Amino acid sequence: MFFETWAALFVLVALVILGVPVVFAFAGSALFGLYFALGGVWPAMDLVGQTALSGIKDYNLVVIPCFTVMGMLIAHCGAAADLFSVINRRLRGVPGRLAVATVGGNAVFAAVTGVGVASAAAFSHVAYPVMRDHRYSRSFATGCIAGSSVLGLLIPPSVFMIVWAILTEQSVGKLFAAGVVPGLLLALMYALYCGVYAKLRPDAAPESDDAAAPAERGAALGAAGVGALIVVTLGGIWFGYFTPTEGSAVGLMGALVVAWLKGMRWTGIRGAFVEAGHTVTPIMLLLLTATMFSKLVALNGIPQEVQALLQAWGLGPTGTMLFMVVVWFVLGMLIDSISIMLLTVPIFWPIAMSMGFDPIVFALIGILVIEAGVLTPPFGISVFVVKAAVPDPLLKVQEIFRGVAPYWILILLLAWTIHTWPALATWLPSRM
Repeated sequence: MFFETWAALFVLVALVILGVPVVFAFAGSALFGLYFALGGVWPAMDLVGQTALSGIKDYNLVVIPCFTVMGMLIAHCGAAADLFSVINRRLRGVPGRLAVATVGGNAVFAAVTGVGVASAAAFSHVAYPVMRDHRYSRSFATGCIAGSSVLGLLIPPSVFMIVWAILTEQSVGKLFAAGVVPGLLLALMYALYCGVYAKLRPDAAPESDDAAAPAERGAALGAAGVGALIVVTLGGIWFGYFTPTEGSAVGLMGALVVAWLKGMRWTGIRGAFVEAGHTVTPIMLLLLTATMFSKLVALNGIPQEVQALLQAWGLGPTGTMLFMVVVWFVLGMLIDSISIMLLTVPIFWPIAMSMGFDPIVFALIGILVIEAGVLTPPFGISVFVVKAAVPDPLLKVQEIFRGVAPYWILILLLAWTIHTWPALATWLPSRM
């Protein structure tokens, strides 16, 4: 049984290296392993069918499309531009104010969408032209946009947290609460970096008294609408008025109201739903196929085997955590973050729990390190989203990767900080 699982894992890695889409690689390797583990095609197909059916029927999965559509509506209706404009006008005198406003706008925008891709695309159109008009360097401007876009993967309602909660059977609401303090702390670290960099490198981020974006009619309405959505949706979840699934539906309806008030009509609304579908469908398919692979892993006792191996190495809890962090970080350079989570969490989670790690702290550290993979070369999906969205033919991918490096370093620093001071992650959930 042990051999079959490792053979399936080898098949999975080989298929990914050959360029097979990860969703098909998960499905193919799972069927390969289950065929040998269960002794035939039909037992394997029966287990796969049961897994897919139970996954499709999972009520908790509704939160992913609802929150994604909510974020796309806010991005498409212009509320992201309103956030940037309102925050920027209140930062007069702050070094690198346009970059700091981008971080602030992404932090607020993150609270209405759990998908960092939406933030990266929205602020590429909103913030980049303004920063370039004020002679910000391409590397600093795009690095700020791509780097701060990942705040949406930590600040609730994060899709990362929803997937993690489903994989580990944790409370989505408690994970959302756990992400608030670290998310705001990461946003503050980003803003401080932008301000210090602007002071040290005025050529890359020139200060200007007219850097404030001009006030646009309706900007206050859009920003206030986003604020109201955050209060109603997340506040309702945290105070127990509705479950995360119900909260996602309430947020979606609220986003429709805000989008309509901002002038979006049926064509634009339909476009937001279609774009959300393009984002959600791969995630949902990955969840289903990765669950099949997880069944194989659990069936053959791989977590126990890996735990025994780590104990034989004598790493201890700290060494084991460092080993997991290295694995996550290296994988982040090769495949997308959701796939990393689906591949590793079913193996790492039982090991971490058996070693006495706090489930909330372990979740936050894992999410942060995997989140760093969104920014690291050569994959760095947020970097390529920014490159595709920015209307600048002279911009090179290498410039974005250079500008975004300090942001993923700060992410890793925050992960270490949470490991050292776990209360940063556990304080708010403990009050629920």
